[in-house]
This record gives sequence, C-alpha cells and structure tokens, in this order.
Amino acid sequence: MKREHKKDNPKEMIKIFDTTLRDGEQSPGASMNVEEKLRVAKQLQRLNVDIIEAGFPVASEGDFEAVKRIAEGIKGVEVAALARANIKDIDRAWQALAGAKRPRIHTFIATSDIHLKYKLRLSRSEVLKKTVEAVKKARSYTESVEFSAEDAVRSDRAFLAEIVEAAIDAGALTINIPDTVGYTTPMEFGSLIRYLKESVPNIEKAVISVHCHNDLGLAVANSLTALQEGARQVECTVNGIGERAGNASLEEIVMILRTRKDLYNFDTRIKSEHLYPSSRLITHITGMAVQPNKAVVGANAFAHEAGIHQDGVLKEKTTYEIMTPESVGIAKSKLVLGKHSGRHAFKDKLVELGYELSEENLEKAFERFKQLSDKKKEIYDEDLEAIVADEVLRIPDRFKLIYVNVVSGTATVPTATVQIEIDGKTIQDSGSGAGPVDSVYSVITRITKTRSKLLRYSVNAITGGTDAQGEVTVRLMEKGHTVIGQGAHTDIIVASAKAFVNALNKLEYKKKKVEVNL
Repeated sequence: MKREHKKDNPKEMIKIFDTTLRDGEQSPGASMNVEEKLRVAKQLQRLNVDIIEAGFPVASEGDFEAVKRIAEGIKGVEVAALARANIKDIDRAWQALAGAKRPRIHTFIATSDIHLKYKLRLSRSEVLKKTVEAVKKARSYTESVEFSAEDAVRSDRAFLAEIVEAAIDAGALTINIPDTVGYTTPMEFGSLIRYLKESVPNIEKAVISVHCHNDLGLAVANSLTALQEGARQVECTVNGIGERAGNASLEEIVMILRTRKDLYNFDTRIKSEHLYPSSRLITHITGMAVQPNKAVVGANAFAHEAGIHQDGVLKEKTTYEIMTPESVGIAKSKLVLGKHSGRHAFKDKLVELGYELSEENLEKAFERFKQLSDKKKEIYDEDLEAIVADEVLRIPDRFKLIYVNVVSGTATVPTATVQIEIDGKTIQDSGSGAGPVDSVYSVITRITKTRSKLLRYSVNAITGGTDAQGEVTVRLMEKGHTVIGQGAHTDIIVASAKAFVNALNKLEYKKKKVEVNL
C-alpha cells in the first residue's frame, strides 16, 4: 500500500490596511501636509502594504488634495478614502479617488447604543437605513467598498450582526469590526469575530477586517486573536501611532506572523526590510519619537549590554535574537559615509534608508552632508536621516531662519541676534534672556509675533562623541493647536533655533487646516 505524505497547508495571506495617513495623522501634533503625506505613501508602496488609507477627503481641502495626489501617483496599491455614511462624504471621497487605479471607499457609522444615543441621536432602524444607502452609493462608484461599524465592540451583538448582513447585501466586500475605544480583550474580541462568522448568513461574501486601538495595550494581541477566528485584514499604522494611545503596530503584527510561523499559518506581502526606514520616516515627519525599547524598530530592539547576552550573541546570534536586524532594515554597521564620499554613494545610501529625493533636494542634502563631514570624523545613518529631515521633509515655510548668533558665558548676559525671513522679507532683532536658548527664543518670538506657548524642550545626541549632531525637539501650543518642531545641527543653539522655527511653520499650516475628529 502506497503511503501518502501529508502536505503542509499553504499559508493564508493577510491583507495589511495601513491607516497611518488617516487615523495615524489624527494623533495630537502629527498633522502632515500634502507633500509629507505623498512621501509617506511612496514609502508605504515600497513596504508593499495592500491598502493605503490616504485620508478623509471631506475633512479639509488639504486632506482632499492629499488623497487625490496619492490616488493619482501611487500604483500597485489599493488607495482608500474614508467617508461617513452620507452622500456628501461619499461623493467627496470619490472625487478624490477618481484617478486611482484601484480605489476603495471606506464608509462608516457608529452602531453602539451609547453612540446612537449621545452622538448620532438616531434609532437602530435609522442607522441600518443609512448603512444600506451609503454602501449602495459607494458601490455605484467602485466595486471595492468597505463598511465599518464604529464602536462595534460595545454594540449589541444581534444588531451588529444585522447591520453587517445588510451592508454585505448592499455590496460591501470588506466588513471592518473596530475596537474604536480600545476596550476589548483578546478572548472577548475573538468571541465576537466567531459570533459574526456563525451568525451572519452571508459573511463568506466579505473579508472581515479589524481595527484595534491600544488604550489598554492590547491592540496587537486583539488583532492576532481576530485573525485566528477568521479575520483576514488588519488595519494598523507604522509605529502604532493614532488617536489617544494609538493603533495596532504594523511592524509588530508583520514580524509576529513572520517569526512565529509555528503558531500562525499566515503571512503578509510586506517587504520587512523596509520596516525600519518606514518607522524612521514617520518619526521625522511627525516628531513623535519611538521609545528605545519599542518592539522591532526601537533603538534597543537589537542592542545587548549584559555580559551574558553579549557572550551568547557572539557565539550564536539566535541565543538572544529571535529575528535579525537586517530582516527589518536595520544595518549591521552604522559607519557609512565620510568627507571623501561622492554624490553617487550618498544617493545610494539614502535610497537604502528609504529616501528617493528629487535632484534639487538631493543637491541640498548633499551640500549639507559635505558641511557636516568637514566637522565630524564619522557620519552615521542617523546623521543622514537628520539631514534629510532638516533640509527636505519640511512643510512650506512662512518663516525661514537666516542667521543666529549668541554671546554667552559666566561673566556675560546671554544675548542673541537673529535674522528671519518672513514671507520674503528679512527681519533682524537682538535681545537677552536667562540663557542662550532663552535669548534666541525670546528674539524669535518677538520677530514672528507668535503667541504660542513652549510646552516641551528636549535635546538628544543623535550620535556618540563630542562632535555629535544634536537634535532638538520642541512642542508648541497655540489656540488649541499643538505641534512638534525638530532641528538638528552640531551647534545645539542653532539646532534649537531651527526646531522653534520648524514648529512655528507647522503652526501656521495647522491653523489653516479644518480638523475633523472622529
């Protein structure tokens, strides 16, 4: 009798729906302009996500323009736009998406009684009616329609099943079950997904998606449990940024599935070597630093200090490393370039780090690199990222720092002279303060006439040594708007001035943006 060999079951592919540009951007201080959003979208394209949620077109002209530019410029990736369950939102979403090769309209309405009573002030039957109308309207524009039941976790299960069935009948091909307020736990969430699989007659006609918030630190765990119960799409963000405590972290979900193949018969299409460059790009654009002990992409994720650990890793890396730094895009060596390097090597290294610059921006960054390499013996990846962030990844500036000079010492009153260009006009002023940074900030405040309040000032040495570049981060607030500004330079006073001016420019941008809080 011939023995049959049991074949391994092929791994199921999980769709990665990236909402860094929509939910992620709703993090306080994380607003991006159109050019920044387009840059992130191109990086997400390299990362090979399945769907990019580019924004919420009806929220503002800036959001509309960003979705439109991404829809027209990004190929090979599905581009989604968010819309509430009403005709105006859906029409606006389609106007932005019309140029996309693979457009998706993502429409949503709350389904929990607490939202129906206090926010929507609608009955269940009215919400059901709006859902069907919205999905049908979206389906008249594109086949790819996703419906989300906001606050699904706190919704009545029978009503949730009813509305999911109706949305699928109306044409939704993806059904998203969000834990909008980060309330659920893995066991409870898994039970909910299982209930829907068993209770919704037409559920097999749609892909179940999950969108978990991290208020209790369980977003990733809840998402993984949902996959085991039948979900096949995960909505997540780079670095886990998002409303309140953030969203499920894209890099953590991807690497858990990749590393623990013995537990999960799933995989993704993500090119994991682009995870770290994606993380760094988001950090530089939003100013939201990743804590050193952050899983997968944190500075200490592949660092070993304990003698026992060092000895083990030197003998065999797998003693203390469950994945390689190269697998997520972290280079082994950080000494990369010096003053003798040319443009070609410089450009190649930037591409390796995830930056593809125009010739104009490449020239600006290369000129800054040459200036820095004359001052530093060693140039590290972090130096290059700081240069790109400082010279290229800035929003269009209303204020431009031209000149800063400070006189300070133990026997001198700290005095600063600052020259700033405002709307093309150069203004210079001088003044004193409690210290060199205070002097500079006092003068800049007077020149720009800002009424902002400095909430935080921090300095971080990007690289080691006394010749290290310093990176200054400031947080400003004005009229309810909070922004992060960053500046890098070997002179910490110059870095401080750059960070302050960068934040003021972001405030100018944010004041013009109409924000919609979901």
